[in-house]
Amino acid sequence: MVLFNQKFRLALGCAGLLVVSLASSYLYTHPKTKQLTPQEQGLTQQKNSASLQSYVSLTSNQAAHPLISRWEKSVITEQKIDKPNAHSSQQDLLAASTSYPVVDEFKKYKYSVNGSQVFTPVKLPANKVNFNQTDLLTVLVNTRKYFQDYASQDPDILRTGVLATQGVTVEDVLKTLDFMVTVLNEDITNRRTTRLQDPKFINANFRVIKWTAYNPKNKQQKQLRITKYAVFTHTGSRKKTSTYNTAIYSLKDNSNNDKFYTKYTKQDVLSGIYEPGGREFGKVKSLAYLTRTGLEEALMQGTILINFTNGYKAFFNVDRNNGMSYIRGLKPTAQKRYWYFREVDAIKGYGYKIDAKISIKPGVTFAGDVLNVGLGKVIIIEQTKGGRKHLQMGVMADTGGAFLPNLYQLDFLAGIFQNQKQFSQYISQLPDYATAYFLVKK
Repeated sequence: MVLFNQKFRLALGCAGLLVVSLASSYLYTHPKTKQLTPQEQGLTQQKNSASLQSYVSLTSNQAAHPLISRWEKSVITEQKIDKPNAHSSQQDLLAASTSYPVVDEFKKYKYSVNGSQVFTPVKLPANKVNFNQTDLLTVLVNTRKYFQDYASQDPDILRTGVLATQGVTVEDVLKTLDFMVTVLNEDITNRRTTRLQDPKFINANFRVIKWTAYNPKNKQQKQLRITKYAVFTHTGSRKKTSTYNTAIYSLKDNSNNDKFYTKYTKQDVLSGIYEPGGREFGKVKSLAYLTRTGLEEALMQGTILINFTNGYKAFFNVDRNNGMSYIRGLKPTAQKRYWYFREVDAIKGYGYKIDAKISIKPGVTFAGDVLNVGLGKVIIIEQTKGGRKHLQMGVMADTGGAFLPNLYQLDFLAGIFQNQKQFSQYISQLPDYATAYFLVKK
């Protein structure tokens, strides 16, 4: 009887260990998404437990190097050793978790997507790639410099994002930007059409990854929706008049500590709280007075070129908002989000603060989901026009409230326009939907 009990206990113990092992394996390869901890939802820079490290490493991006996450650094080390199986080792790492948890602008978990649902390795079609060489070079250089100057202050740009499921690291992004800058500089100096417009050169030197749209609300959408934004010129006044009666405001330096402006909606501001007699008069500085149309276009586009009645003209860019979310589908005049502006020296794109924002150019800049897709990604969009494929290259160097989260849309910076009619005529030539490709230096 004693021998029987010992055998029974031994068998029971082995069975228990097997169950625990199977359960652990299942939990590791099928992480729960509906009961994430606040740390996981926020995807913070804090250390995660060892059991979740492989899963979270694709998205948390703990920085061990000023520009490279700990996980990325290990992959890069393998590549530098030139082992025959380095690529396989990288794929083995990724195989542990190809499911990417998409986050919103507050870094809270929204849903998961598998990399294979979104990305496919392909070859670029054999058609010339269109872009302005000097403008693209400017945006590439400015974006690369942002990584160099602000990586420590802006850890969001160290996120590998959803392309980590394809083995794309922050180091790959930097290599891509550096290589393109070198090629463009050489070609412009030698006064020749750049090799970056040649699909054969691109296919030989870059991984081309097709981006299939992932829209949780429209699973049938396969192509990227291509919206367009612009800078509009408007007449404005330094003083309030009967015509120019709607102000754009700038926050004062002490507003970094005093968050009074986060209490007020757009409608509160327009009611006159900052004007003489208003309860917050003197708390902010009025930069210009516009028409209501001018204000709405400035808020929607993020930048405005104001021609003042006294002859002065300048760009003004959004600086900080009141912390209220942009509500997709709600008409602009009803939005509660409100932006405060600053005068700037060029059209500005992404940046963690106004003085750090990337100077961008029309025709070669895309705004997109920087948190989930990543700053500095080089993208080509393809449309068929007149039976012929047209390819357009640009850099993701801007973002906006409509893109957090958003794996199915890009916003193309079209140009500077006098009015909506001129803008509409121009963008009527551009696609509403397009096939999109990422370029990653081999």
